[in-house]
Amino acid sequence: MLSLFRSFKNPVTFNVIVKAGYECYVLENFMNLVNKYVLQALDNYPMYLEETMESLSYALSYDESNTMALCLMGRVHAEQLLDYEQAKRYFQEALVHNVQALEVYPYFIQTLIDMGEYEAAKKTIKFALTLPAMPLTGIWIKKALLFEKMRKYKKALKALKKAKLENVDLDFSSSLKSIEERIKGKQEISKGSGKNSKKESNTAHK
Repeated sequence: MLSLFRSFKNPVTFNVIVKAGYECYVLENFMNLVNKYVLQALDNYPMYLEETMESLSYALSYDESNTMALCLMGRVHAEQLLDYEQAKRYFQEALVHNVQALEVYPYFIQTLIDMGEYEAAKKTIKFALTLPAMPLTGIWIKKALLFEKMRKYKKALKALKKAKLENVDLDFSSSLKSIEERIKGKQEISKGSGKNSKKESNTAHK
């Protein structure tokens, strides 16, 4: 404490401390302002899209590298405008700024699946599963949906089983059950179609 008081007697040191304190104050207020607009956007989405976009525009004008804002902008383009290419660009930009932006991965993977970019989705899922603190249930669900889209139902159910093992959220339980029922239903239809094709082939040969 005594050394701190002594440092104040030195005008140069005192000015440095004051300047550093001011810069921290400005930075803190700047981040609070950005977070305020991001939170407003999250609160308005998806009910009030105009207000969402307005808040996101303000947030990104202050901080173009804000991953939460970029992620939500990507979601707007993917989920509301069905502009998957633009959505993909926003998600990629967010990950360029911070590859560990956990909030981006589920939506980015879903967009890749919707675009039919299955290999890219597989690689992204594989990487996402290695990230510390990643909510794994959501990523395993995306893997199940990927295999469902590819009509690999056995693999989809296997991924869904891993999602169940990771799940500790009651809200996810009903979703997991409905996804499982849907995949099993498609699996039965697929088996039925295969049997019918085989019968028709045998009948044709006769």
